[in-house]
Amino acid sequence: MKSNLPELMQQANLDALLITGSAQHNAAMTYFTGSVHVGQADLLVPRGKEPIFVFHNPMEREEAAAAGLRIKDGNEYKPIQLLKKSGGDPLKAIALRYQLMFEEFGISGRVALYGKVEAGPILTIIRHLETLLPDVEFVGENNLNSTLIKARTTKDDYEIEQIREIGKTTIEVVGRTAELLGTSPVKNDVLQDKDGDPLTVGKVKNRINLWLAELAAENPHGTIFAPGRDGGIPHNSGQAETPIRTGQPIVFDIYPCQTGGGYFFDFTRTWCVGHAPDEVQQVYEDVLDVYNRVSEAIKPDTLCRIYQDLTCELFEKKGYATVRQDPALTSGYVHSLAHGVGLEVHEGPYFRSTETNTDMVKKGSVITIEPGLYYPERGFGVRIEDTVWVRPDGELEIVVDFPKDLVL
Repeated sequence: MKSNLPELMQQANLDALLITGSAQHNAAMTYFTGSVHVGQADLLVPRGKEPIFVFHNPMEREEAAAAGLRIKDGNEYKPIQLLKKSGGDPLKAIALRYQLMFEEFGISGRVALYGKVEAGPILTIIRHLETLLPDVEFVGENNLNSTLIKARTTKDDYEIEQIREIGKTTIEVVGRTAELLGTSPVKNDVLQDKDGDPLTVGKVKNRINLWLAELAAENPHGTIFAPGRDGGIPHNSGQAETPIRTGQPIVFDIYPCQTGGGYFFDFTRTWCVGHAPDEVQQVYEDVLDVYNRVSEAIKPDTLCRIYQDLTCELFEKKGYATVRQDPALTSGYVHSLAHGVGLEVHEGPYFRSTETNTDMVKKGSVITIEPGLYYPERGFGVRIEDTVWVRPDGELEIVVDFPKDLVL
């Protein structure tokens, strides 16, 4: 949580954070500013002090003020004069602006860099700054275990409410999708649209995107809607022209966010329209059993990786191959059990099964639980996923639930 940030910065020997880029779809900045429409900004976060939000377009001053932080108009640093001083070098002029910012707000020592910007220009700017500010050491942290990721691993009440709201939107769209599939007419085992043409993956995704937009949500990473063999490859999003057939399993993984790049939700169901083949039904029941048993086992203040090992153990006892046996596996249980969800759809804590993974399940964490089995050579895959909250009392709560029926 943000309240833990000064302590975490102290542990990492950091005196400040510098976050740059847009305030939208930029998780590190949005964490402090909320989703405000500011196209280019810098956020200085001195350890234990109020952040300073520096905007560079005066037309966005009211949006910047809406963040509720201490704000600074970057034009007060007189960028035209800085450009002249730099000999016409725009990147050096930006470095000179940073020098003035750091001096004004007393930033020195170890400063960790965050944000979303082009790598080349910022690298050049930092090299200039290392000469201009010899008392500042710029630090690039490990993204999987950075100070901000550690802070974001647990959520406060406001964050839980935001995730719950985007979860409600997600489940509303899931319900509409189920209704569309379950009520579409069928001709020669192929679902038909309202015009009597085959209902395809692309048409379903278009409806999903429309519904999300109507409900003030965004879909920046797309949607997995993968029938048949495509569902047997975990990140295959499905081919637009593929028709939807009865009895064919569909892996439906949807992970939208609040408009402007706010909080995400993550959810998967596997469906068959009309009926399910026997082999798919059996695999589905085994995945659901593992989902239930792992969900019951997860406790706070334990290492995340033990639940990946448990998942592998449960699947192996049922006769399925897992990544614990072969890290290059492409059929069977081929991925990790879970991950954190928040301002990014994948964030800490992580559940990868390596000795170096020291991530813990903590009270206040929001995580997925998503076991699955995949058989592209047999023409199907199965995954069940919910986003769950580890409540302050240590119990797991599905943030927004939906039935786990295989057959629509």
